[in-house]
Amino acid sequence: MDNLPMVQIMIGLVILVAVLHVGFMLLEMVFWSKPLGRKIFRIDEDFAKKSKGLALNQGLYNGFLVAGLLWGLVQQESGRYTLVFFLGCIIIAGIVGALTVSKRIFFLQALPALLAMIALLSI
Repeated sequence: MDNLPMVQIMIGLVILVAVLHVGFMLLEMVFWSKPLGRKIFRIDEDFAKKSKGLALNQGLYNGFLVAGLLWGLVQQESGRYTLVFFLGCIIIAGIVGALTVSKRIFFLQALPALLAMIALLSI
C-alpha cells in the first residue's frame, strides 16, 4: 500500500486532536474554577465560579468531539466521512474562537485539526 505512511500520519494527527480535546474537556469540566484552569484560561475566581456551568457544557461538547473522532477511526468505509465531519466542526469552532476570544485558539484547536484534515483528504 503506497499510502501507508500518509495513513499513519493521518491517524497520528487525529489521535493528537482527540488527546487535545480530552485535555480541553478536563480543563473545562474539572479544572475550570481551580487554580490551574483559571491560570490557563486567564480568568479570575469570581468569573470562574459564575461560569462554571457553561464551562461544564463546553467540556461535554469537547468529549463528544473526541468520541466522534475515535468513532471515525474505528469505522470501516464510512469512517472517512465521520472524520471529515468532526474535524470540520473542530476547524470551524477553532476559527470562530480565534476571531471572538483569542488568536491562540486557532493554533491550539483549528490548526491541528486542519493538518489532520489535509492528511485525511490526501489519502
